Amino acid sequence: MSEASSTPPGADGAAPFELHYFAPDPDLAELVSSFYFARIDMPLFDEYERADRPQFRFLTHADGEYIFADGHRVPATKAQVIGPTSGRVRAIAHGPTCLYGFGLMPAGWAALMGDGAEKLTDRAIDAADLFGSWIDEASDALLGTDAIEERLVIANNIVREILKQDQPAPLWFIRIVDGWLTGSPSPQVPDLVEATGMSIRSVERMTKHYYGLSPRMLARKYRAVRAAAALARGEKLDEAELGDAFYDQSHLIREIKRFAGATPGQLANPSSYTEATSKGRKKLAGKVSPLVSET
Repeated sequence: MSEASSTPPGADGAAPFELHYFAPDPDLAELVSSFYFARIDMPLFDEYERADRPQFRFLTHADGEYIFADGHRVPATKAQVIGPTSGRVRAIAHGPTCLYGFGLMPAGWAALMGDGAEKLTDRAIDAADLFGSWIDEASDALLGTDAIEERLVIANNIVREILKQDQPAPLWFIRIVDGWLTGSPSPQVPDLVEATGMSIRSVERMTKHYYGLSPRMLARKYRAVRAAAALARGEKLDEAELGDAFYDQSHLIREIKRFAGATPGQLANPSSYTEATSKGRKKLAGKVSPLVSET
């Protein structure tokens, strides 16, 4: 079991918010980014989530909503699929509640949806609409235990069940794109085109299909969230890398606010949620893709 967790203490020593990350089983490593379990023991949770990959989530108490970068609002449901996001997302939950979820890598998305990721970019749907009553039974099993080991077994098996469609995904292309996104603080689209040996139009079509965004927007998203995650962990940004990635300080501020929901100044004193997310993912380094642990 590979775990990374953060439990910010409350004023009375209790923890109003807990977040734990776990690496997926080896056979799911190219399909799932990580599993995460959160406990929210407060009347209102209202936070910006960074732009991210698709998510599959279960809630014990589904009373809230997601507000996407374009203003689109979707009520939270007991089991929900959230598509890839192109900007910060405001997540609101009236608690207390527990959340169990996992992120989907591009190959996992292809197996789950069998369709273009761009069709659900900045949108969310009720998982029951995809899987019917079976997903309610799976949700009840997952939410019905407090034992971490048992919960992880159930979570990994839920993934195996929902991804059993086994839609083909070009792993060679996904590995090239992931390497391109993590190999430089400022990925350049011509480098990706050259690495794939494809035309720019073909590359754009495939990144939209599997990642939900164009290559240019993908580069902007991961450039910003990687810098934001480092700041939230209290790390000093490399000046040379900053110069390659951002034109100036105002450009850095604009991009991080758009994709992470906070300014660099605010990230110097991050919220419990932002800090727990950034540090929790970082602790999975070596167990998951750098695309996950570094952002």
